[in-house]
Amino acid sequence: MIRQPAVAGRFYPSNPRELTREVDAFITQAPVPRRVHARGCIVPHAGYMYSGHVAGAVYARMELPTRFVILCPRHYPQGQPLAILSEGAWHTPLGDVQVDSELATELLRACPLLHEDAVAHRAEHALEVQLPFLQRLVSDFRFVPIALGTDRFQSLEQLGQALAQVLSARSEPVLVVASSDMNHYESDEVTRRKDHRAIAKILALDPRGLYDTVRNESISMCGFGPAVAMLTAARQIGATRAELVKYATSGDISGDRDAVVGYAGIIVH
Repeated sequence: MIRQPAVAGRFYPSNPRELTREVDAFITQAPVPRRVHARGCIVPHAGYMYSGHVAGAVYARMELPTRFVILCPRHYPQGQPLAILSEGAWHTPLGDVQVDSELATELLRACPLLHEDAVAHRAEHALEVQLPFLQRLVSDFRFVPIALGTDRFQSLEQLGQALAQVLSARSEPVLVVASSDMNHYESDEVTRRKDHRAIAKILALDPRGLYDTVRNESISMCGFGPAVAMLTAARQIGATRAELVKYATSGDISGDRDAVVGYAGIIVH
């Protein structure tokens, strides 16, 4: 099965040359830091014009492996609450990316909550927009796509524990990518204040604290579920700290400060 792009031409260019130029610009405009090995990361998933510079800064900061698990929120009420694909490929304007069938099968065994389901992934943009960055930076890679439509902490924690179990048993590194935007459609001032409360919990490597803060403070962070699962896994496989690489809001691009979306780029070491 080839999963066709759902948002090419809307969230990012559908023309391969234009897409290549845009992604490369986001990567090269980031500061040139010492590249670091990471256990996980959080990257945004809005249209590239708004959040591509934040995602590019994160990807440019890391030594990237050739295996990834990419967790994203399920924005549409379709499909399984924990939906994985274990075969096929995803097509982007830059070519096809193969699903890591071996790794996906191991995760299915380790986490009974996961279900094979293409419906949850069919129209979802949050994972798709990550692939062109990886295609430009990694010559040959495979990935496992997982879309989360649950907000139950126990389910997110169980997925994170299964990720840790599977990844710790593998000899080659696997990066867990959590795709998430931050607070939505409040003023720039309110969004920054709310987002930094959530970011503080992420930097503390505190998945339960992040979960409670998002819910108790009414922070509309769409990918808090992927972030909770990623943090749970990263802590269990030895993460010791997290780094805020870049933060911005859509208002930085549009100039509209009345109703913005926040974007945080974070690496977990």
